[in-house]
Amino acid sequence: MRSWTALAAGLCAAVSLSGCDVRDWPWLNGRKAGIDGNYACPRPPAPFQTQGFNGQEREVRYYRHLAFANDFFAQLELASRYAATDTSDKNLEDHIESSVWLVMALANQQGYAPMSRAMDPRGGVLASRYDKCRAFERERAYRMLDNELSMMDSGERDKVRDRVIYIQSTLGAEGFRTLGRLYDDQYGPMGEPADNPQAIRAMMRGQRYGASNVRTLFERSDVDAYLYNYKASETGDVGAYVLLKDFEKSAPSRARYASFVETKARRWVSPYEFYPPEAPGGGVPHSDESRPDDGASYALSRLRELPFIHVVRALDYLNLLHEACLSPDEVPKQTIAGLRNMTGRPGGERFTDTDALRAIQMAAVNGDSRSQLVLAVMYSEGVGVEVDYARAFYWYQQAERQGSPEARYAMSTYFDLGLKGVADQDKAEAVVMQLDAALAGFKPSAGRLQAVLAQVSRTPES
Repeated sequence: MRSWTALAAGLCAAVSLSGCDVRDWPWLNGRKAGIDGNYACPRPPAPFQTQGFNGQEREVRYYRHLAFANDFFAQLELASRYAATDTSDKNLEDHIESSVWLVMALANQQGYAPMSRAMDPRGGVLASRYDKCRAFERERAYRMLDNELSMMDSGERDKVRDRVIYIQSTLGAEGFRTLGRLYDDQYGPMGEPADNPQAIRAMMRGQRYGASNVRTLFERSDVDAYLYNYKASETGDVGAYVLLKDFEKSAPSRARYASFVETKARRWVSPYEFYPPEAPGGGVPHSDESRPDDGASYALSRLRELPFIHVVRALDYLNLLHEACLSPDEVPKQTIAGLRNMTGRPGGERFTDTDALRAIQMAAVNGDSRSQLVLAVMYSEGVGVEVDYARAFYWYQQAERQGSPEARYAMSTYFDLGLKGVADQDKAEAVVMQLDAALAGFKPSAGRLQAVLAQVSRTPES
């Protein structure tokens, strides 16, 4: 018995997740627990110990950082924190956020892919204790998620779904493939193999196992499944392309969606500009802990090419700046602190490129037409953010709806060129938009329109 206890203590020291207690791992002391003899996995302590709210904030940010990187156990831990299963987490209680991380954990292959096997002395192979404890965790997560969703209206469920889509989209090809499985009726409710024991139980009818609310969170759709598999292949991942071709051949009707899905994929945009920085009552604001790839890091490094006046205007719109400043070094500390409270980012006294980007994004999201136009240009040029013509067109549209003649002119070039499939080529619509922009006083449009009229006046038909 002592040797098993020592082993558990060693596991706790080696793994970087929280709350380990050998009493919570029943096979160590011979007692059964849970469903069908499965057992909960242990939780090692966090790598730091700080009391009070500051300690809670450090731990939440630590787990969010791991969870955004698709760590199965960190996702489970976050779900537990936001569900306030411990009274000390009551100020973090947020059932939408709890459900998000339950979905992420259940859809995570780290939770169900067989990792190791133990030999049965009587012959054959048995599932390892690690496999068993993960199965128990998934069973419990299914029940918890179904209960959470049962108390939500359609708008709250939409928030859960949109946040999951956003997080998965930050994981590249792996995340898009997971989204494809979530919408594919050939997989379990959370994208696991259809023969997975927890998936089979969730699909059953009746109170003991069935999870009717979970089953309807992601409505099955061949078009959406195809779309996300296509988005995965767009990342350049070779395996994703192979899986896309496999998907096309998996059912007779699927190949016919190809051209439609390709057009839809080119216009797809993530549900959020960055993760919604809402704060549970008195708790730690939700932070976006997605990890930028090399392309995103390079784009962010180009942010200094953007005239700083655009950042100043965004901060002013957010009512965070009350004095003149000409450079990032002149931004007051209270402005930096206020912005980071709004975006959920951790502290620091210097105004960084990420702060500048978040200021423009936050102002755009909150309706500032100038910031919307600037952000659209940034997406068009790859300054601060990676080039994304669909996202650029989206922000041009938002600015144009508020009467921006510059945005209307920019949109006209999309229709003029049929750029990247984001806007279908429509010369007539392009001219109408250019005319409207010119009448609104946008000079580049007026000059281009005059050139077009001069050319037309020289033709015999004129």
